[in-house]
Amino acid sequence: MRRREFIVGAASAGTGWPLSARAQQGERVRRVVVLSNVKEDDPDRQASHKAFAQVLQQLGWVDGRNLRIETRWGGGDPAAIRRHAEQLGKVPPDVIVATGNATMEPLLQAAPTAPIVFTQVVDPVGAGYIESLAQPGGNITGFLQFEYSLSGKWLELLKEIAPQVRRVAVLRDPSISAGIGQFAVIQTLAPSIGVDLRVINVRDANEIERAVASFARSPNGGLILTVSALAVVHRELIIALATKHKLPAVYYRRYFVATGGLASYGYDVDKQFRSAAEYVSRILKGEKPADLPVQAPTKYELVVNLKTARSLGITLPQSVLARADEVVE
Repeated sequence: MRRREFIVGAASAGTGWPLSARAQQGERVRRVVVLSNVKEDDPDRQASHKAFAQVLQQLGWVDGRNLRIETRWGGGDPAAIRRHAEQLGKVPPDVIVATGNATMEPLLQAAPTAPIVFTQVVDPVGAGYIESLAQPGGNITGFLQFEYSLSGKWLELLKEIAPQVRRVAVLRDPSISAGIGQFAVIQTLAPSIGVDLRVINVRDANEIERAVASFARSPNGGLILTVSALAVVHRELIIALATKHKLPAVYYRRYFVATGGLASYGYDVDKQFRSAAEYVSRILKGEKPADLPVQAPTKYELVVNLKTARSLGITLPQSVLARADEVVE
């Protein structure tokens, strides 16, 4: 069932509720816009947005009373994300919540002075978004999803789960710095692990399908899906291809495994959105983003899918099962 738990801003019209009817008399209504890098019908992101709104309400910010929450959906399309960023630059909200590296650069160009709280960003210092994690400076703060070094863990996990793997296809978005950075770490580690790498770009569904099919023609292959909005947009296809071609695959988030992927090692997205709501509340109350340190996850979760492992003919090692945070039956 799909319900709108969240006010979805129109991509082109910038329509809004009649605030005088929604707000208590004399109470200022603040405007918060979430620029999301995925599609509107993504159930995982809808759950995260719901958690975000719930925390804000717990902190006294009631959507439709003293707060107006809008969402702009990028759908993994760089052009759409740029259009949304340009619109936000023309009429900046009180706070922008930016999701993923794909939204940050357009926002920095179009709305350079608007307060921004980011989630799911890789290496914000290296990308030039902030000065440091402890003292971000400027008008930006937020929550990174991991350091690039975590990318190497995916390769190590794949090799531990499927020791026979000698060839690994890394699926990445080459148009964002995070896609290039993640691959670079995996590439550095690959010789010591004893695997050859191939890059598959995730820009287009047909391109993905052809490339994976071609890769799977030779034996002892495996997949790693790196972080990007396009990875989310094409996740069902990628999981289906891994199953069809019997390729062991490692993903960066639990929900890939919950929907049929083999294994994941990554962060809790809902927690990032709940934490982002706390930062948004503090900014609305007068604190500056420059004074709010950028935070990294304190825990990464290992999740494995036993049913998928059996379908691939893989017996998951006890070393993996023993440290798994969740085993999907």
